[in-house]
Amino acid sequence: MNNRIMKRIFVLLVVTITGMTQSVKSQNVAVKSNVLADAFLNPNLGIEIGFAPKWTLDVTGQFNAWMLSHNRHWKHWAVQPEVRYWFCDRFSGHFVGTHIHGGQYNIGGFDGKINFLGTDARKLKDTRYQGWFVGAGIAYGYAWILGRHWNLEAEIGFGYSYTRYDRFQCLGCGKRIETDKPHHYVGPTKAAINLVYVF
Repeated sequence: MNNRIMKRIFVLLVVTITGMTQSVKSQNVAVKSNVLADAFLNPNLGIEIGFAPKWTLDVTGQFNAWMLSHNRHWKHWAVQPEVRYWFCDRFSGHFVGTHIHGGQYNIGGFDGKINFLGTDARKLKDTRYQGWFVGAGIAYGYAWILGRHWNLEAEIGFGYSYTRYDRFQCLGCGKRIETDKPHHYVGPTKAAINLVYVF
């Protein structure tokens, strides 16, 4: 049931963005990739659309469908729409934003040594987590103009996520030790160094 809802939300976002881009003009649209996420094996793509002199809508998504060596799981997909307010011109200088996010994950086998704000990544070493998440947050960023069409953008966000998951005893076997367990997360919800192409 939850998978169907998440897929419908994703399709609705794609259709909405496609419809909005049909009448765009120059300097109203940008495509981007978060090179920080790429470094952590999370292929991603984003599109940002200007809809007022100082306002844009940014939608980024990432998808990882493979398993790493030593049976480590890092599979997930996520979508994060964000409304941004630019203090100067769109696509340059300081901006603030508010975002929502959602997705699904299947992770485990990593020696996480972090226990932060109630989230214990140390449990990822010997167990596997499979579930979904939704949440919201606020962000601050800055965009540097590199050339006529190229920008470099840095952004950090903080917020809340609600997740429900099943936990499995080992990475390869299917023995479930927790079912439909809720978890509340408060902390960083976005970290990006984006390479941006502005049309």
